[in-house]
Amino acid sequence: MSFSSLPIQQRIPNLVRHCSFQQLKQVHAFLISSSLARHPALPSLCIRRAAELGKTYHAGLIFSSCVSGDPHHILPWNALIRGSVQFGQHDKALNVFANMIQSGLTPNEFTYSDVFSACAALRDYQIGKTTHCRSLKAGLDLIPFVAVSLFNLYSSTETPRPPTASAAAAGVIDARKIFDLISTKSTGLWNKMISVYTRIRDILSARKLFDEMPCRDVVSWNTMLSGYVRAKEVERAKALFDEMPERNVFSWTSMVRALTDTGDLGTARKLFDEMPERNVVSWNCMLSSYTQSGMFKQAMDLFFQMQSLQIPPDGFTFVAALSACAHLGALKIGAWIHFHLIGDLLQFGSIVGTALIEMYAKCGDINSAFRIFIKTAEKDVFCWNVMIKALATHGRAKDALRLFASMSKEEQKLELNDFTFMSVLFACNHGGLVEQGRQIFESMERNFNIKPTMEHYGCLIDLLCRSDRIAEAYQVVKEMPYEPDFMVWGALLGGCRAGNDISLAEKVMESVEEVYDDDGSGVYAIMSNVYAASSRWSEAQKAREKIMDRRIWKTPGSSSVVDASHVGKQRSDLGV
Repeated sequence: MSFSSLPIQQRIPNLVRHCSFQQLKQVHAFLISSSLARHPALPSLCIRRAAELGKTYHAGLIFSSCVSGDPHHILPWNALIRGSVQFGQHDKALNVFANMIQSGLTPNEFTYSDVFSACAALRDYQIGKTTHCRSLKAGLDLIPFVAVSLFNLYSSTETPRPPTASAAAAGVIDARKIFDLISTKSTGLWNKMISVYTRIRDILSARKLFDEMPCRDVVSWNTMLSGYVRAKEVERAKALFDEMPERNVFSWTSMVRALTDTGDLGTARKLFDEMPERNVVSWNCMLSSYTQSGMFKQAMDLFFQMQSLQIPPDGFTFVAALSACAHLGALKIGAWIHFHLIGDLLQFGSIVGTALIEMYAKCGDINSAFRIFIKTAEKDVFCWNVMIKALATHGRAKDALRLFASMSKEEQKLELNDFTFMSVLFACNHGGLVEQGRQIFESMERNFNIKPTMEHYGCLIDLLCRSDRIAEAYQVVKEMPYEPDFMVWGALLGGCRAGNDISLAEKVMESVEEVYDDDGSGVYAIMSNVYAASSRWSEAQKAREKIMDRRIWKTPGSSSVVDASHVGKQRSDLGV
């Protein structure tokens, strides 16, 4: 039988399922004119489709007309809930459900399935739990598709709304209870339960379930493998990898990641080179591992190899490559990546924009860094922090403070963090802006509800010492809620040396000796220099002798020079 020969009541559902909004309005008009809208089944399809298309207002109009005609029919309610879930308006779906309960209607299995899906998407464990109790009383919770939705809710353990870790753990226990009650389990459901265990690092339970599986697919093996990788159980990961009857690119990449996470980049690279196929994630895994391990030359070599094989890079590729350029001081290569590969920043956003800012700033081109900052759309707090720190490093402390003032404005809607204030205090320190530094430090807890850390106190103390306000700095040390470390004592002693304040320096040394450990060579060396600056040679000698007596050795200074010749050929090949 052809589609056109079907009764109109059977053709309309197929039409509505895939129609555009304009076509939907035509179908709805036809239903009204032909009296087919009297029964809520067909209008409910229109409600669902309008909600799926995000046409909330239109869906509400059809819904209102249906409910006013037959307020006790459940179909329009279910349609609006389902459509809202499909479009991602999960809060709206839960609001409709709440109104449905208030109206005295009894939910059915389709209602519960969609409400559980909305709760899972929102990670709303509390509403999900309450709704589960309702479905349990109605005897609908173990209908297969309802149980699967319920399982998906409880298996969403990474929840922002449950207030405690114990609530999330309870979700895992409930997920397992539901899993055990489902009579016919798909392989996908087994995989999901294993994944839940691996996310909370319960590798023993994950492996036990994996071994009990009646049928495994490649996803099952990969899920268990990624669990071992996440738990840093490399030997078990390698054993499972060797057992795998079928490996895909995810399997190989997971094993490479396991090796790089342990610092065994040599074996990781060997395995990477053996991969039968690689995707951009595989390349990024190896590339980012090189940059994180400080192997910037190897990172650039791999990036050029990726380019020669014409592997399309993504944002993560650019971040890793630009980080390597920043540390190598390879400005020309970084600029080449910017202009020839990245081009329009709008397609990559804040993460790549921040990497470019950092690259230009570390390579000495602060003006280009600031231009990138201006062009970067939707700047996150990390992007602002990096730009402030870059300006401070390049001696533009006042520009850094102006940027901080702009960042702090309410319309930016940014949540300032510890690093923000470290960057600003660093700027004040480099610019000698003592009063501004004190005001910003005092505003942290008062205006932004951020408790200063030891590092913030250290930065303030260093700022005061550099400005010859030693007594004030010492008062901060006495009042701060942390035990001073050697960095703080060192800053104070450095200030005493600059201000020739031997009396305070000796008080500081008394405190240092009370909390002495083996990392204090610099403090005794500074104290020796304080005495020497006042021509008190015998005391200077005694301070030096304490270094020897306690076998505290000053680490010799060292410097490194980047040999950029290794990228010469690649640069010329690429026309850089």
